[in-house]
Amino acid sequence: MSLLVLAAAQAGHLSFADLHLSPVAVDLGIFKIRWYSLAYIAGILVGWWYLTRLVQQPGAPMTREHADDFVFYATLGIILGGRIIYVIFYDPWMLATPLQVFKLWDGGMSFHGGALGVVIAIWWLARRNGLSMIRVLDYVACCSPFGLFFGRIANFVNGELWGRVTDVSWAIIFPSADAGPYPRHPSQLYEAGLEGIVLFAILAYLFWRTQARYKPGLLLGVFLVGYGAARFFVEFFREPDVQLGILSWGLSMGQTLSAPMIIVGAWFIVTAEKRRVRVEPIAGDASVS
Repeated sequence: MSLLVLAAAQAGHLSFADLHLSPVAVDLGIFKIRWYSLAYIAGILVGWWYLTRLVQQPGAPMTREHADDFVFYATLGIILGGRIIYVIFYDPWMLATPLQVFKLWDGGMSFHGGALGVVIAIWWLARRNGLSMIRVLDYVACCSPFGLFFGRIANFVNGELWGRVTDVSWAIIFPSADAGPYPRHPSQLYEAGLEGIVLFAILAYLFWRTQARYKPGLLLGVFLVGYGAARFFVEFFREPDVQLGILSWGLSMGQTLSAPMIIVGAWFIVTAEKRRVRVEPIAGDASVS
């Protein structure tokens, strides 16, 4: 390992400081708007816009009004679920200074927690309006890559969640004291590409070019397997969380939380054909031939 570090350090890799990126998008003196916050806002707004396009297609499981209501509940679920799960699994020591838990602008959100919050939001929406929860999940899954993409780009701009030491030509030297003066994988960009762009392309193809949306759970399953596999893979290039490291069973926390997603997603895919439904012209109405 020491030889790799030495070779990488002498290879003239790009320094993150040379990119002139700042975590603050707008500085008004007493008030600052950070890219991290804007990433969440962009993910929610673009995802909302795309969801309204999806529900306009034949056989949608909900109406435009349902989609509008969902965004409010989902926003709460993303923020609360993402932060709570992050604190519990990634940084429980934060509870020693409880006020730190509320400083969302400093970063520290778990996708797995945010996903759980969205599931709870969908359950609430479906229960109140008599909708098919699993079919709503299918549609929301198609929109989720937007948030993942913007979130990972914000991680990169913040210079956080960097990768492991490497000597590849595209490695970057990040400014964090924990990162050291060594070139590292820009794993944030790997995740943005796989979890955002690639996963969106796969889901978009299945939705617009196949009958996948009429097989409840198929799109959800593809999303879970796709995200879980991408995250599990990238974790081999991403530096484990400093406060956790590699867990005693040989996996990082990200891999540990992703493994169940892959298993559950595979089950949804395998069983989707059995749940196939006929087209419902209006959400909540009886199916027609």
